[in-house]
Amino acid sequence: MAGTLSLLMKLPSNPRICLVLLSAVGDVTHALPIVNAIKRHRPQSHITWLLQEAGASLIQGHPAVDEILLFQRKAGLAGFVKMAMELADRPFDVVLDLQCYFKATLLTALCRAPVKIGLDPSRAREFNWLVNNHHLPKRPIQHVQEHFLEFLDYLEIPREPIEWNLGPWPPELEWQTHFFRHFPSPRVALVAGTSNPKKDWIPDSWVRLNDALHEQFGLHPVLVGANSPRETSLGKKMLQECRYPPKEALGCGLRRLVSILDGCDLVISPDTGPLHLAGALSKPVIGLYGYNSPARVGPWRQDSRLLVDAFHHAGEEPQMTFQHRLDRMSRITVEDVLAKVEIWKKDLV
Repeated sequence: MAGTLSLLMKLPSNPRICLVLLSAVGDVTHALPIVNAIKRHRPQSHITWLLQEAGASLIQGHPAVDEILLFQRKAGLAGFVKMAMELADRPFDVVLDLQCYFKATLLTALCRAPVKIGLDPSRAREFNWLVNNHHLPKRPIQHVQEHFLEFLDYLEIPREPIEWNLGPWPPELEWQTHFFRHFPSPRVALVAGTSNPKKDWIPDSWVRLNDALHEQFGLHPVLVGANSPRETSLGKKMLQECRYPPKEALGCGLRRLVSILDGCDLVISPDTGPLHLAGALSKPVIGLYGYNSPARVGPWRQDSRLLVDAFHHAGEEPQMTFQHRLDRMSRITVEDVLAKVEIWKKDLV
């Protein structure tokens, strides 16, 4: 990779680096090892991150991120105009285009930088490769986390140690202590839902699981997630129907969610951002997968025995695919999940 070496040598000791990654809490989490590795390698670098509201609320205050530029997606064309004005007087040395969506492509085009690095044309989507003048080497589809780490490889910046430094940060510890003050352990976080109903698990199954976790394992559930109509409906159902109602913390915000997940011993979640937050916090995760392939977007470097995989057929090789499979989440039974909890309790506690 001689071209990569010459690129690295041309960078100043205090490079101005911009990350374009707007949305999806899971993707933002996957990108954190990049900014931490860059700061380790070039401590004087200045890192700017283009983000939307949710990602910005998670990253605000992160010690490796020097500046957040907030893209207001709901503002429509006015949001692009505002961002163009902010970028006009912010030249960069390198832009890392981490997201292959049209909005991110437009914002990458607006960035002023001699080097813009993105995916190779075979993997990029929505004309993303056209705005970049450096491309990652062509490779097969990999786990999303591996895909992000390829940007470090291209810059010849060591991956290890892979760090997220997600928190909870010192100012947040008092809130965490207060939240769990009268709540006994061991604790399990139940992630109520996702942004896509096709990835959600069945509400009645959550009710049964909640009580079984308490009765069979002595676990004390905390219900976490956003405050969408589906999630709040599930919260009401569980408070009304569970014999041992969970501690309900829906809509607490991402920074407080980090504190809650950090204070739990186990996390059970469908394919959504909080699952990856838990993994970044080194918490054991039982992932519930049916709509997407866990080989591509499952818990990264987790014990595979904890995964509930309804996406693949029995005996099928793991598929690195963007394909979706409908109506698979309903195949996951409460007993399937409890069997994974048994493994965690027996072998991993």
